[in-house]
Amino acid sequence: MSNADRRFHVAVVGATGAVGETMLSILAERNFPIATLSLLASSRSAGGEIEFQGQKIKVQDLAEFDPSGVDIALFSAGGSVSKEYGPKFAAAGAVVIDNSSAFRYDDDVPLVVSEVNPEQVANRPRGIIANPNCSTMQMLVALAPLHRRYGIERINVATYQSVSGGGRSALEELGKQTGQLLSFQDIDPQRFPVQIAFNLIPHIDDFQDNGFTKEEMKLVWETRKILGDDSILVNPTAVRVPVFYGHSEAVAIETREKVTPEAARELLEQSPGVEVVDRREAGGYPTPVTHASGTDAVYVGRIREDLSHPRGLNLWIVSDNIRKGAALNAVQLAELVAAEG
Repeated sequence: MSNADRRFHVAVVGATGAVGETMLSILAERNFPIATLSLLASSRSAGGEIEFQGQKIKVQDLAEFDPSGVDIALFSAGGSVSKEYGPKFAAAGAVVIDNSSAFRYDDDVPLVVSEVNPEQVANRPRGIIANPNCSTMQMLVALAPLHRRYGIERINVATYQSVSGGGRSALEELGKQTGQLLSFQDIDPQRFPVQIAFNLIPHIDDFQDNGFTKEEMKLVWETRKILGDDSILVNPTAVRVPVFYGHSEAVAIETREKVTPEAARELLEQSPGVEVVDRREAGGYPTPVTHASGTDAVYVGRIREDLSHPRGLNLWIVSDNIRKGAALNAVQLAELVAAEG
């Protein structure tokens, strides 16, 4: 049987979550070669059915599932689940593609963005491939071509991250608070430490000893690992904003060799996964609602010289954090594994 004809036993762990559901829709959209599909979740979420390509498939309890025979396992159920079950699936012969941070910083686990370092998929001695953090992923789809052509010395980035990055409970809290405030009712924040509706929160994940949050440090650690360059300096600030889907980033880079906005625009227009939306007019730039939500691309606009640095360039980067930032990249990595046969 040729690689083109082979079909695979695919397991989706966390199938009932927002990312898991999006993974399933993308597997269907891209016609991934599936022979058998196993949908897995925790015991409290198991037992129901999910429709996939016209068939209803029962969601099984992960704790009771035998991973023998699974070829590719897509994990999106949180770090603790990945740590417990990822190695078990890999030991049973599956290639595990994990969306959590459980394995991202392990030297023997590749951290892969499909458009940036796809060759690293084959470098998986433990049978595990890590999906990067959503904010890192979209940033590097845009910055990797510039780094490889001009060399990036330093990245200043402020992220404007939608609540969907915090899961269903975060989406529900934004919706609930918005309705309450528009009805002149008092609110009681539960999912976020303070009000999220009509507000900005400069705090995502736990604070670290250096004063940065873990979400911010992910941008530092993952950028260096994915680009294979520990000399790149990254100065991040991560902010949660009252947007349902789509992360935005204001990025200022300092390059070793000067790059003009015109040259950067031309390079990015030729780069995989990137769509340039950069007209200097009202609405001539990408936003989470008008461009990113529900789409696959990483959008780049507001490309302009940095007035404060002779080799500086500013960019505005927007992408759907659930699709490209998690589900799509995982499926693209699965496609690379499937192509190996």
